Amino acid sequence: MKVNKTLRLDSADNVAVALTDLQPGELVSPPKAPTQGAHPEAESAASAIMLEIREQIPMMHKVAVTAISQGDTITKFGQVIGVAAVDILPGSHVHYHNCVLEGLPANFGSSTDAVMAKVPTTPANQRFFRGFRRANGRVGTRNFIGILTSVNCSATVAKQIAAAFSHPAVLQDYPNVDGVIALTHESGCGMRAAGEGFDALTRTLEGYVTHPNFGGVLMVGLGCETMQVQGFLSRAGLQDSATFSSFNIQEVGGTRAAIEKGVERVKTLLTAVNAQSRQQCPLAELTLAVQCGGSDGFSGITANPALGVAADLLVQHGGNVIYSETPEIFGAEHLLKARAVNADVAAKLSERIDWWQAYTRANGFELNNNPSPGNKAGGLSTILEKSLGAQAKGGTSPLTDVLLYAEQRKTRGLVFMDSPGYDPVSVTGQVASGANIIGFTTGRGSAFGFKPVPCFKLSSNTRVYDFMKDDIDINCGTIIDGEQTLTEVGAEIFEAIIAIASGEQTKSETLGYGDSEFCPWKIGAVV
Repeated sequence: MKVNKTLRLDSADNVAVALTDLQPGELVSPPKAPTQGAHPEAESAASAIMLEIREQIPMMHKVAVTAISQGDTITKFGQVIGVAAVDILPGSHVHYHNCVLEGLPANFGSSTDAVMAKVPTTPANQRFFRGFRRANGRVGTRNFIGILTSVNCSATVAKQIAAAFSHPAVLQDYPNVDGVIALTHESGCGMRAAGEGFDALTRTLEGYVTHPNFGGVLMVGLGCETMQVQGFLSRAGLQDSATFSSFNIQEVGGTRAAIEKGVERVKTLLTAVNAQSRQQCPLAELTLAVQCGGSDGFSGITANPALGVAADLLVQHGGNVIYSETPEIFGAEHLLKARAVNADVAAKLSERIDWWQAYTRANGFELNNNPSPGNKAGGLSTILEKSLGAQAKGGTSPLTDVLLYAEQRKTRGLVFMDSPGYDPVSVTGQVASGANIIGFTTGRGSAFGFKPVPCFKLSSNTRVYDFMKDDIDINCGTIIDGEQTLTEVGAEIFEAIIAIASGEQTKSETLGYGDSEFCPWKIGAVV
């Protein structure tokens, strides 16, 4: 008889997580997280109660540890994740077939009006990394030349310019340049010249044109689009310089002339960008974007909280963290509000949730369209369960602000940026807001990278790490395996952040990911 095949995450939970595939007739004893102040002997006695498995339950999925009556709430992480659609017997599989949102109490979240203003203590042994300090004082973790477009119509020209510098031999005389990349998009015209969509694209482009991971930037327009290059530059307070250049295809004589002109401009930029070199910088200059994709039932137990530990360490050293994906905090927003530094920040988060409720209604779907099929195969049943696990990526630091999509970070520490849950769109906004390193957790496996910002990936389980070692940087499944503690893995991630920010290549960088993932959020009608 083996007693460590399941894990009960909170003493209030009526489900446990299967740590391995469970078969009908097996006897297990769900180890329970100790209740604060409880007598150890009482906890030991509770864990000794044997549970008979009634049906096949895949690893990472949930098993009922008590009888749950139809209409009763189902709890995991000590929080409500759904309602029982039918009577559920102990030892039964709990998933989307019997765990639903219909009938959810209006006050299912732990309501609180309290705000938290605790300032993390900066460690005495301040840490540093080696980054590229720009003329405006900001610091990059990479040194790319970026070719950006105002509109989809100039995408081909931008790609052709970048292609002229794609062979390694072309850049061999410029060892400090990480590459020349074209970031193109599908918008810039067929849109209103005002409103949410235009403002979001403007913020995104401005965030990239000025991003410290670009040592130099060339911006290419067509000439007749809604997102006029000169108008954009005027609003952003930008002008041509030794490290920034722009032109329109229609004004230089068409496609061939534009490509030739662009190639010459980039050749000029190469000298200036190569003159930049790494120097010692405090961790206060780092801004970490935290993301998850292809989550599973272990994500909220291993990879997400481990990344949260590293995020807290970075904040303690004066650094910054951007957490996002608004649809994936639905059901867990009360936990973030409780960490807001003041009532105004908590109210801003509520405003974004309200916006999303209206946005999804207007488009004929619900926030619970999430989880995805892959999430469900990995044991996640409802958006509440997914959100409660996802929010752990943000650690425990105070929430200092809530940003609009691609809005520049104005406060230090942990901030939340409004975005969809679609990873490329969300990360695009985080980078525009100032992120210069990305931590990406996955349970099902992820193929993702994001130039010009290095992206490191963390697996929630050992199975996917062993199967996708070329893609995943750190295995957090060692926590479930009993080989490392959450604190130890968090510390390992923190050290990786410093090394990657200083130039160490991530798996996604060695595979060449990052040219195609730039994906600004398109809000509003295309006409």
